[in-house]
Amino acid sequence: MCMCHHSIQGCSAPKPIPASPDSPAGSHAQLEDTAPRIVEHPTDVLVTKGDPATLSCKAEGRPAPEVEWYKDGERVETDREDPRSHRTLLPGGSLFFLRILHGRRGKPDEGVYVCVARNYLGEATSRNASLEVAGESWGRI
Repeated sequence: MCMCHHSIQGCSAPKPIPASPDSPAGSHAQLEDTAPRIVEHPTDVLVTKGDPATLSCKAEGRPAPEVEWYKDGERVETDREDPRSHRTLLPGGSLFFLRILHGRRGKPDEGVYVCVARNYLGEATSRNASLEVAGESWGRI
């Protein structure tokens, strides 16, 4: 409100009072964008052929980072790229295998995995996690 109706110099709008760091965050508060960081790393798993498995990965950042998985250095294709894939990228970033594939001709799921979380501020890479498939004779003496 302007109280200087008859002033020669005119009237300027009142200046807003800056919020102090101790004041509660209001609707105008901006949260700072942050680079991704891995908060849950995958761990080594030993699974039986044909069984389901999950490699965990959870990342934080603002904006929320996109998560991709790599196996032995190669990007893992999930059902997002190929609807017939037996691998699904879960909403939190974990990699779910509907069934572990393992045969005489190949071991497409066995290997060393990492998850990589990216946003425009950078990327974070998890620790390595091995997925091993228990062999036909595994567990026998």
